[in-house]
Amino acid sequence: MPVDSTALASLQHQRALRVRQVKEWGEILTGFEGRNKYQVVGDDGETVFFAGEVGSGLGLLLLRNFFKAKRPFTMELKSPSGAVALRLRRPWRFWLARMDVEDGDGRLLGSVRQRFRFFTRAYDIVGPGGEELGHLRGPLFRPWTFVIEEGGREVGTIAKRWSGFGKELFTDADSFGVQFDGALRGALLRTLAVAATFLIDFVHFENRRENKD
Repeated sequence: MPVDSTALASLQHQRALRVRQVKEWGEILTGFEGRNKYQVVGDDGETVFFAGEVGSGLGLLLLRNFFKAKRPFTMELKSPSGAVALRLRRPWRFWLARMDVEDGDGRLLGSVRQRFRFFTRAYDIVGPGGEELGHLRGPLFRPWTFVIEEGGREVGTIAKRWSGFGKELFTDADSFGVQFDGALRGALLRTLAVAATFLIDFVHFENRRENKD
């Protein structure tokens, strides 16, 4: 694991983050899906990363609009200066999503792997060698929340935030609050948990408007 990773250093001392999806008016007016874009803001109100799907062309456009939440993607998280800090790769899988997380130089930091559970939503967070680092668990009666667990202890949460009246009524723009307990000291688990937020958005919230129809 590269201890000098830009992403690890940026997240080492963050206690809370907001991950906000950025929508364009063309998508709002037409409903046609563009590339997902996000802003990650720290607890001091400063931007930590800008994130967005990469790639273009007709094939990717069709993937986005027909496969929607199940589509494979590559996403880059960039620092405000424009340097790539993280690269997220989600391969095509019919069932049980997976996402690999790399640093800006292409070195594997770890993976987020969905697990089958009857009554909860669950993910494993593993390191570059497949070693277990933590888990994400979505409680049955808290549908907008995922608990971050390390060694059987709750050390943080990822929670969907609704923006309320206005834009949220017309778009599927998402905002997530990510909070870490003071007991969570490992920068790698923090980084992979933040990366997992984007996979959670795709898997559990991307198609929610269609499900309401």
